[in-house]
Amino acid sequence: MHRTAARAYDVGRVRLDFPILESRVWCKPLVYLDNAATAQKPRCVLDAMRRFYEEHNSNVHRGVHYLSATATRDYEAARDGVRDYCRAADREEIVFTRGTTESINLVAQSWGRAYLREGDEVLITELEHHSNIVPWQILCQQTGAKLVVVPITDRGEVLPEDFAQQLSERTRMVALAHVSNALGTVLPVTELIELAHQRGAVVLLDGAQAASHAEIDVQALDCDFYAFSGHKLYGPTGVGALYGKERLLEGMPPYQGGGDMIRSVTFEETIYNDLPYKFEAGTPNIAGAIGLGAAIDYFTSFDTRAIHAHESALLHYASQALGSVPGLSLVGTAPGKVAVLSFVMDAAHPHDIGTIVDSEGVAIRTGHHCAQPVMEHFGIAATARASLGMYNTTGDIDALVGALGKVRELFG
Repeated sequence: MHRTAARAYDVGRVRLDFPILESRVWCKPLVYLDNAATAQKPRCVLDAMRRFYEEHNSNVHRGVHYLSATATRDYEAARDGVRDYCRAADREEIVFTRGTTESINLVAQSWGRAYLREGDEVLITELEHHSNIVPWQILCQQTGAKLVVVPITDRGEVLPEDFAQQLSERTRMVALAHVSNALGTVLPVTELIELAHQRGAVVLLDGAQAASHAEIDVQALDCDFYAFSGHKLYGPTGVGALYGKERLLEGMPPYQGGGDMIRSVTFEETIYNDLPYKFEAGTPNIAGAIGLGAAIDYFTSFDTRAIHAHESALLHYASQALGSVPGLSLVGTAPGKVAVLSFVMDAAHPHDIGTIVDSEGVAIRTGHHCAQPVMEHFGIAATARASLGMYNTTGDIDALVGALGKVRELFG
C-alpha cells in the first residue's frame, strides 16, 4: 500500500488482467455492464485467494504454528490495506464483515439498540438501497424510534435544504448512501454530515457504490461510520468492512457472541476482546479478506483519478449514445453522478430488455435494484441499468446500443 508511483492506466491492458472478460456468452464476446451489482475480479485477486487455500490455509489468531502465523499476518495486512484505502486513523477502527449489509446491521443492532430510545429519529433518504432502509425499520420497531425520510428531486438529487428541513432535535442517527446504486447520484455528503453533526446526530455512510468510484477519506468526511463491500471493489463476495470512530466502537456492545471476540469466558462473566475483534465473532472469511486486500492493492496500483476520469468520460459517451435511442428515457440525471445509467424504453419491459441484450452477449441489470422507493418516486416498477467499471470501453457502450436496436426491432 506504500507506493512511490502509480502505474499508468491503460484500459486495454487492464482488461487483460480480468480472465472472465475473455469469455463468450451465447457465442458472442461478453460485454459486462453490471458492475453496480458486482464487479469482476482481476487475476491477482484470484491468485491470492487460491494461494491462501493451497499454501497457507489455517485459522487466524489462535495457532502458534507456521500456517496460522502466516494466515494471521496476511489477514491483518489486509486490514491495514483497508485502513489505508479509506484513510482511517487506526487499524482498530476497521471491522471485517460480510459486506455493507452486515456492517449497517451491526451498527443498527449494536449502536442503535444501546443508544436509541422511544421518540428518537433515524433520518435516511428516499434513494437508499434496501440494506440502508430495512435495518433501520427493524431498529425503530425494536426501540420505538421513528424513521424519517428526506425526499429526492426528479433528477434523483438530495438537496441540502430538504435534508436540513428534516433534521430535528430528535435526530440521533443519519444513514446515507454516499452514491446511489439505482441512479448513480453522488450525495453532497460533506455538507450533509456537517449539518447532521450540528444537530448532534451520528452519521453512517453506505459506501457500497462509492468504494470504486470516489476518493474515500473518512477523516476528511468526518463520518462516524462508513460501510463498504469487497465485491464492488473488484474483490471477492462475502467480505467487506465497517469503519467506525474508535470512541463510538468502544462504547458499543458486541453484535454477535462466539470465539475470538472474547478475552475470557466463565459461566459467571465474559470479558470482551479489544477492538476490532470484539465485533468479529467466529472464524472469519480469511481468504475473502486476503482477496479484498489484493483487490485494494491492485486498484490503488493505478492513479485512481485516471480511473475515475475514464469512467466519467464513458458516462458522457454512454449518456449521449443511449439518449439517441428512440423511445429510451434515462432515469436519474443528477449532475456529477457516477457511471450508472438507469433507463426505460417505451415499448419493452425492463426484463425483456435484459433478456434480449443478453442474447447479444451484453450483461445489464433489470429490476428495482433493491431500491423500490426510488422506483415508486418515478412511478415505475423497474429500470434497465448499465453500470460501468474500470475495464469498460466505448466499444462496450456501442455493443449495448446495438443490442437495444434488437429490442426495438422486436417491440417496435
